[in-house]
Amino acid sequence: MAQNSRAPLTSVEIVRQNRYAESSGPSLKRRLDHISTAESVIQHHRPETSVPLINNGVARPTSERLPLALGIGRLTASNVCRSTSEAVEHRNGLEQSDKLYGVSQPSSSLNPLLTLSHPRYDLPDTLVKNLASMGIQSIYPWQSSCLLGRGLLTGEKNLIYTAPTGGGKSLVADILMLKRVLGSSHAKAILVLPYVALVQEKVNWLRKAIEGVEKEPQPPSQLLDLKRSKWHSSKTVRVVGFFGGSKARATWADVDIAVCTFEKANMLVNTAIEQHTIDDLGVVVLDELHMIDDDHRGYLMELLATKVLSLEQKVQILGMSATLPNTQLLAKWLDAKFYISKFKPIPIKEYLVLGNSVHSITTSSAFFRAASQTTGLVPSQPIAPLMTIQPSTHTELRNPTTNAVVALAVETAGQGFGALIFCGGRQACQTTALLVSQAMPDCSCDTSEKRQDVIDDLRSLPVGLDEVLEKTIPRGVAFHRLTSEEREILASAYDNRVISMRGRAGRKGKDEVGESFLCCPKEDMEEIVQLLEADLPRVESSMTPEKRGIKRALLEVITVRLANHIDAVNEYIQRTLLYHTMDRARLTEWVEATIDELQATCQVSVNSMGFYEATPLSRATVGACMTPEDGVFVYDELQRALKAFVMDGEMHVFYMFTPVNTSSIGDINWRIYRNEIEQLDESGMRVLKFVGVSPAFVNRMANSGKQFREDDSEQIKLARIYRRFYAAFQLRDLCNEIPIHRVAQKFEIPRGFVQTLAQTCGGFAAGMIQFCDTLGWGMLKSVLEHTVDRLKAGARADLLDLARIPFVKGRTARVFWENGVRSLRAVAEAEAKELLPLLLLAQPKGYNVAKADDERYQQKLLLRVGIIIESANRLWTREQQIDIEADM
Repeated sequence: MAQNSRAPLTSVEIVRQNRYAESSGPSLKRRLDHISTAESVIQHHRPETSVPLINNGVARPTSERLPLALGIGRLTASNVCRSTSEAVEHRNGLEQSDKLYGVSQPSSSLNPLLTLSHPRYDLPDTLVKNLASMGIQSIYPWQSSCLLGRGLLTGEKNLIYTAPTGGGKSLVADILMLKRVLGSSHAKAILVLPYVALVQEKVNWLRKAIEGVEKEPQPPSQLLDLKRSKWHSSKTVRVVGFFGGSKARATWADVDIAVCTFEKANMLVNTAIEQHTIDDLGVVVLDELHMIDDDHRGYLMELLATKVLSLEQKVQILGMSATLPNTQLLAKWLDAKFYISKFKPIPIKEYLVLGNSVHSITTSSAFFRAASQTTGLVPSQPIAPLMTIQPSTHTELRNPTTNAVVALAVETAGQGFGALIFCGGRQACQTTALLVSQAMPDCSCDTSEKRQDVIDDLRSLPVGLDEVLEKTIPRGVAFHRLTSEEREILASAYDNRVISMRGRAGRKGKDEVGESFLCCPKEDMEEIVQLLEADLPRVESSMTPEKRGIKRALLEVITVRLANHIDAVNEYIQRTLLYHTMDRARLTEWVEATIDELQATCQVSVNSMGFYEATPLSRATVGACMTPEDGVFVYDELQRALKAFVMDGEMHVFYMFTPVNTSSIGDINWRIYRNEIEQLDESGMRVLKFVGVSPAFVNRMANSGKQFREDDSEQIKLARIYRRFYAAFQLRDLCNEIPIHRVAQKFEIPRGFVQTLAQTCGGFAAGMIQFCDTLGWGMLKSVLEHTVDRLKAGARADLLDLARIPFVKGRTARVFWENGVRSLRAVAEAEAKELLPLLLLAQPKGYNVAKADDERYQQKLLLRVGIIIESANRLWTREQQIDIEADM
């Protein structure tokens, strides 16, 4: 390609030359160049570069291009040469976007309804001020139009709506939900999200939004209502997150807004129905509504919504998604208004990278022209690439796709923007992180010190510092698949612009333009064409016969007594999404067959009058939030355990509270499995035989290198037993003070997987405890409770008291114990200088020696020592008060 004397403009530079009006977007921060003079000092202290985060996400640029100190790493990224046509096309595209989404959007001064303080919204002044302080000073016209739909602000109508990512979907539901909760003395809300990380993030956001906001006072007639928590004598709005592994002990009676995963939301509704407090529920928000047809968990969302529709009182349902092709069907099911917005506040450019060539794929025709040209087909009109990536001379970057990923990531970071890179797997994620980091330019001393702080924070964690992150973070590159504590530190580093951006492309108030590059080898072109040209799949019910969600639905509504007769069951079925998508005659037959199955497994009984009744097994299953199939499996396992529980060892109890569904741990490493079996004592071998694990079978699998075949129900049941026992080995190690990173190394899995297993076990064990309690199996309940405490502590029984203190778990608790600090009182009365050497000694081997003389590192540990002593004091004082009250 011919080179001009002046280098072609990058897309970022083109954007810089286009200035167009924009206001801060809902739920987002302002651009730096919109900050007042009094705040401008922030601009002068920002880091020199934002850099890549390797993850499963999309690129999100920062709001300002930052100066970069150029340097040379071990690798040199290839140049990205942009054609003149690309510059012109990009400029024209931005000008068009400016007309559509910039100047053409009326400001709040021209349209008062774009201000949340407008009387039509009737929001508390404190809430409006809080939202303004969080960057939400005005709303978009589509949001205003949606909110002002008849019956929505009053809670009379349900709403289903779609809007592109970054268009402000969440704020609409947030306002409607908060208005419903704040406008009543007792109305509660359930906000449903698919993932734990989203729940935690939303809880923090809502707590900031409602800080200092008071709800309607409770009428005197309700102050003595024993069904309601003492909390409700207060005007404060309490927001609590409910998810597996959560340490929150709040119940339905204690909260105003419950932010939940699918599983916990369904559990809360069941509990409220059984306790006759469901009349407090005023609004349910279903975020990511398209996940209702998820093969594994989607039916829980449909289950929840159908139960809410079956209640006698009016509960407002709000559902939203960026990808709902059949919004009208869902609106019909939920008896809701529907609103479709296509508003995009930020333009997003999409590119296809094939080999060394970069093409635009903003339209289907352009994509097919690019596909035709690069796959050898005869194109109707050949087009030149918009960009060309020069081949690399480095062996590591010889692959064109790898070279393109590194070149584009480094160029993006060099312009002061962040890059988020999708990878095909964990190993590819880490390999890409290393390659990108080796090509990243040098940074300033100030940024380098901040990145060293991040490394020190990671090093001080119980899991220690990941050896790959130790190499990549100094270059500003990070990746996920980590523990929650590591993710929290990296997220904080992102917030402070020390390492990469994370999130989605095209966020109003943060971005000026979003860019997305799909990098793939030419041989994958056909599959890529099919994927990108395929229609968006319709959202369908997850209660179909193939997904078996209907069985749990019927079990739950019968157990919580929402339906106790075939007529009531049919009324319930008519409120499901399945009813709107399945042949009615076939559905009726299937419902009857499913009830027969529940009777055959003793989960439902029918009395002489033809009414359905719950059984002890069904109450235990629903109370433990299990599927009918899992309930039967666990019941059989526990009944066998009651007859011959192996008490002279630990493996039986670890097996019993290992989750039934352990498919998330991936394939079994049979070689490791065999090694673990060979180290079992006589007690452990008896457990193996008792639960049905054959050492000879494990040995054959280890020698063959094959995995389980799960073609029928018997094979599936057998695979479940083997996976549970394999996971039980990991839990045994965690409870015996082996750190997460050691367990991960031993079983050759990511550390995040081990932590997720432990958290999942915590939630499953809580269900198992409830299961045993419902059936009156007190001995098993006590054993499981004790083991749960050990799992949380990561320690043996003698350390459980110490492990109540934050940061004193597992190895740290053992180091304290072995050095004479063996009680809450001993920690509370200790001096910081006495505990610091112990905390250094407890750091993962290999790190504390190298950093022992690092003053900055010791200062961080001193802060942690202060928290430890303060927490021990608080716990010790509480115990003393309890003892005094007991003696009175």
